[in-house]
Amino acid sequence: MAKRALLVGINAYRSVTALRGCVNDTTNLRLILKEQAGFNNDEIRMLVDARATKANIEDRLGWLVDGAKPGDLLVLHFSGHGSQVRDRDEEDELADQLDEILCPWDMDWDGTYITDDYLTEHLRVPEGVVLEVILDCCNSGDGTSELGFSQPDAGGHPERQPRFLQPPVDIVARHQGDELGRRQLFSRREPSHMALWSACASFQTAADARFDGIFNGAFSFLLCKHLREARDRCSRAELLKRVRASLDAQGYSQIPELAAPQALASSRAFHL
Repeated sequence: MAKRALLVGINAYRSVTALRGCVNDTTNLRLILKEQAGFNNDEIRMLVDARATKANIEDRLGWLVDGAKPGDLLVLHFSGHGSQVRDRDEEDELADQLDEILCPWDMDWDGTYITDDYLTEHLRVPEGVVLEVILDCCNSGDGTSELGFSQPDAGGHPERQPRFLQPPVDIVARHQGDELGRRQLFSRREPSHMALWSACASFQTAADARFDGIFNGAFSFLLCKHLREARDRCSRAELLKRVRASLDAQGYSQIPELAAPQALASSRAFHL
């Protein structure tokens, strides 16, 4: 059985709003993979801040899935800004209208981003491979009243910041008058081999926040916390319940989601 993990965390973006907890998310999850899932250093690749360019992320995605065989375990974690752009693929479902995107370090609105369509195409692996995907970013957020998005919500707390990158007005204007649907990354397929963790529902924002004096993603921090407390004896479904309860108890409005077949939902995270 081969194991590979790609962990991406971006705080210091080149030309858009900075975040504070994303790099800590990657180092925290790296320890979980080593402590609880038996990963070695050479099985984990990390991209943080200026190294997490679009080109580098796409290159490492190729490394992650290249030659994957049944019985392999693959992990992808992205911690940073998310956003939405107009769907320019005419073959996509017309009802979607928007592409969800991950924002790399060199993000710009002229195409330097990674779309859900790209991930769907390039994360294809054979049956029998387990692909664990953790996205600690916003899948929707602040647009305009014409777009019908809810406002970003960081809980009204001065040390909580939404991980949503607001499109500039010329990008938003392209949607004016459209009937826009919402969707999450990978929503158009339900592969039997994938466990997809989302930090929030498609109409919410994910928080970047301070815990014990250190900034992290609220979802990533609590996911790792409960993994440690459960000592690797907790199913994905139960883990989701515990993380949701902790977020709610601490006043976060975001509701994490898990899309996974029953066989994966009822077994441990980061295991076959």
